[in-house]
Amino acid sequence: MGTIIATADTAETIAQPNLPTPDEGYDGYDYMEKAEGAGWSAMGNWGEDGYDLGSWPYVMFFVRTARDSSGMLYGFGEYCEGDLFTDWFRNKGECNEAITRKAFGYWKAGQADGPAPLPATVEELAPEFRVPSRF
Repeated sequence: MGTIIATADTAETIAQPNLPTPDEGYDGYDYMEKAEGAGWSAMGNWGEDGYDLGSWPYVMFFVRTARDSSGMLYGFGEYCEGDLFTDWFRNKGECNEAITRKAFGYWKAGQADGPAPLPATVEELAPEFRVPSRF
């Protein structure tokens, strides 16, 4: 099945897969193929106008949906030079908020091209920068 974990938003115990472990010597593009082969989709843009999400091939973000007996689940993961982070959410809006917070952090640090000017905090970020890209 999957790894037993708790959802980030509801703290439910679920069995869903984390991002797969990278193989020795993989670069980001190799890892993207492995993650996509395991059912995760790479995301390169965030916000209505498609601002950078991460810094390929060093930082990549992935999403995945699943369904269990309680309903839909939304997975979000980050690959950062071989380090992995995965969270699952019951609520799609909560998953989008987690993605927004990660994107904002990279934009604010100048590690990815985002909208300008950026507000001081993610809470002040306009709604059009808090949603999946149209592209």
